[in-house]
Order: sequence, then C-alpha cells, then structure tokens
Amino acid sequence: MELPGEGGEMAAALRAAKRALRGELRQRLRALGEAEKQRQSRLLTRKVISHPKYQESKRIAIFLSMPDEIQTEEIIKDIFKQGKECFIPRYKPHSNHMDMLKLSSAEDILSLALTSWNILQPSDDDSAREEALAGGGLDLIFMPGLGFDSKGNRLGRGKGYYDTYLERCMKHPSGKPYMIALAFREQICESVPVTENDVQVDEVLYEDS
Repeated sequence: MELPGEGGEMAAALRAAKRALRGELRQRLRALGEAEKQRQSRLLTRKVISHPKYQESKRIAIFLSMPDEIQTEEIIKDIFKQGKECFIPRYKPHSNHMDMLKLSSAEDILSLALTSWNILQPSDDDSAREEALAGGGLDLIFMPGLGFDSKGNRLGRGKGYYDTYLERCMKHPSGKPYMIALAFREQICESVPVTENDVQVDEVLYEDS
C-alpha cells in the first residue's frame, strides 16, 4: 500500500536523480574531444551499415546530430545510397510533439531551417513532406539521448518527444518500429533512472557493444 505523499516523494526523488545524471553526462560529453567524437562516429557508422536490422529496413527515422551526439551524416548518405526512405524529426517548441518528416535526398538537409535550439529541421509551414505515420509507418528508429544503460533504458533531454512519438507508433497498423540508440561509450551508465512512461530501446549501439 502506498502511504500518503509517498508517490510524490518517489517521483521527486526520480526527477532529482535524472537531473543529477543529466548534469554528469553533459560534463562527460563536454570533455570529449572532437577527434574522439569523429572516431567513435565513424566506428558506429560501420556498425550501423552492417547491422541486419538496418539492412532489412526500408523506412528509417534518424536524428540530425547536434555537436554532442554521434554524427549521423554518413548514415543518412548510406540510407539514400541503399534506396531506403529517410525520415527526420521536426520538434514542436513548447510541447512534447514531434513528427518524422521525409527527406528527398541527403542534399535536402541543406534546405532545412536552423531552429533556435540550433537544430536543422523542416519549417512549420512545410506541409509537402510525408509524415511517416501518415504513410507506411517506420521499420527502424535511430534514437538520440543523453545516457543509456545495458537494459536499453534511455535518459533523454527531458522534453519527452520520443516517448510521445513512440506511443503514436504503437497505434500505427505497421506496429512498433525497432529502436536502436546511437551512443558514445561515455554515455553508457550502470543504470538509468526511469518511470513507467519512459520507453526502452531495443538495442544500444556503442563502441564496445
């Protein structure tokens, strides 16, 4: 039986644990040199391209990386080289709503607008692009995040975009896409504090995985 106020205390403790871990991970990422980030990104690109799930997937969602994330540019080029379909996030500010919109080519990225968060994404009035769930759904999603553990628990940046998008994916006729997180080895934690709303990824790819 839950004692009065116990749930609230647990939720507050969990929020504090997440906040502390986010701070620690941001520090670890800040300490990571440019050459090392490039080295791990190249290594992960090779892992992705030879991954059986990637090879069998046709419709793939992938993030456009920020400086403290595994660089995804070469993976995106390969998606088009292999004749697969590529979808990227459009985050709606002041909400937890995100759509996955279709890119027509790797060069198409150059036409995207830079948001106030310094992220390239299709503009709000760009209605010509297919949204993945309005069509055939997704086979595979490459997930960003700040930290991960070996069980597939993920610590995001606290906005909940991916968790709410994945809820929508579950309702799509094509079913849940396979989820692979891309991480620097410095982002791997012993354990990530999670709530029941946090979605586990199927696999975390990093240098030693």
